[in-house]
Amino acid sequence: MKKLLGLLGLLIALAVIYLAITPSPVDPAAWKPPVAPLLTGVLEPNDTLMKAELLGRGEIHGPEDTAVDAQGRVYAGLHDGRIVRIDAEDNVETFAETGGRPLGLDFDAQGNLIVADAYKGLLRIDPQGKTEVLTTSADGIPFAFTDDLDIASDGRIYFSDASSKFQQPEYLLDLFEGRPHGRLLRYDPATGKTETLLKDLYFANGIALSQNEDFVLVNETYRYRITRYWLKGDKAGTHDVFIDNLPGMPDNLQGDRAGTFWVALPTPRNPAADFLQDQPFLKAQLTKLPQWMWPKPQAYGFVIALDEQGQIVRSLHDTSGSHLRMITSAKPVGDFLYLGSLDNDRIGKLKIH
Repeated sequence: MKKLLGLLGLLIALAVIYLAITPSPVDPAAWKPPVAPLLTGVLEPNDTLMKAELLGRGEIHGPEDTAVDAQGRVYAGLHDGRIVRIDAEDNVETFAETGGRPLGLDFDAQGNLIVADAYKGLLRIDPQGKTEVLTTSADGIPFAFTDDLDIASDGRIYFSDASSKFQQPEYLLDLFEGRPHGRLLRYDPATGKTETLLKDLYFANGIALSQNEDFVLVNETYRYRITRYWLKGDKAGTHDVFIDNLPGMPDNLQGDRAGTFWVALPTPRNPAADFLQDQPFLKAQLTKLPQWMWPKPQAYGFVIALDEQGQIVRSLHDTSGSHLRMITSAKPVGDFLYLGSLDNDRIGKLKIH
C-alpha cells in the first residue's frame, strides 16, 4: 500500500510540474454565461427528428452542411475534403475534392456550388466539378476558418470567418479562449471585392439573410446568441442582438426566405462548459491536457426555428441522439429539412410541411 501511495504521489507531483511548465495554447478570458433556458414550452423535448429519413448512412463522414440542386440531388462536404452528391436512390458519388474541409454550401443563380472551405477560403464549383477560389482574405487578413455563407438575390455572398486565430480542428480552443476572433464578410462576384461588415465576433458561424434581405444574421456560437447586421433602412450598417441565451451552441443558420430561420444546435448547453467560461485559470490548465479529459457534448439531436422577430417558434429533438446527433446544419428546401452533422455518418431528411 505504501508503494502504491508513493507512486500515486509521484504521478500527482509530475502532473503538477507538467501543468506548471507547459504553456497553454489559449489566452483565456472570463465570461459569465446567463443561466440556460429551461427546455419547456416551445422547447419541450420531443422525438420529431426520429422520423427523419437517413441519406448516405455509413458511407459518409462529417456532412457538416448540405445543398440541394434543381434535380433534387443532395450535396455535402466531408472530413476528407470531398464534396459528395447523393441521388434519389441514395447512391453516393464524389462531385469534387477541395483539398481542404468544405463547410457551408449553397447554390448560386447560375447553378454553381459556392463553398466555405475552412482552409481554402470561399470557393465556386461549376456543374462539372471545376473549382475556383473566389477570395482568401479581407483587409489584408487571411481567412483562418471560412465557415458558412448565404447568397443574396444580387449575387453577393455573405459569409463568416469563424476565427482568425484557430483553425478547424482547433475549434474548441476558440471556445476556451473566449475572445472575439470572428468576422462577418461580404464578397461581390461582379467586382471581386471582399469587405468586412463586422469583426470581433465570438466564433462567427452560421449566416442567413432575411426574407426581404434587409438584414443578415450571423451566429456567435460561443456566446449562445445570434447577431443581426442591418443592410437596408435607417439602421443600415449597424448591428444588434437578434436573440440571446440560446439553449445550445448555434452552429449553421439557414433562412427559408419566407420568414423562418432554422438554427442547428449541435448539443444542449453543457453546465461544465458554462462553469468553465468564468474560470480563465482552469481553462488554461484544461487545454494542456488530452482532449478526452475535456467536457463532453451530450449525444442529442436539436434544431430550433425562429421567426423574423427573433422568437423561437418550433423545436425538433432526438433526445437519444441515436438517430441524429451533433446536428450542425438544418437546410429547408421545399417541404423538407436537410440535417447535416460535423461528425456523424448520415444526413437527415425530415418532412416539415
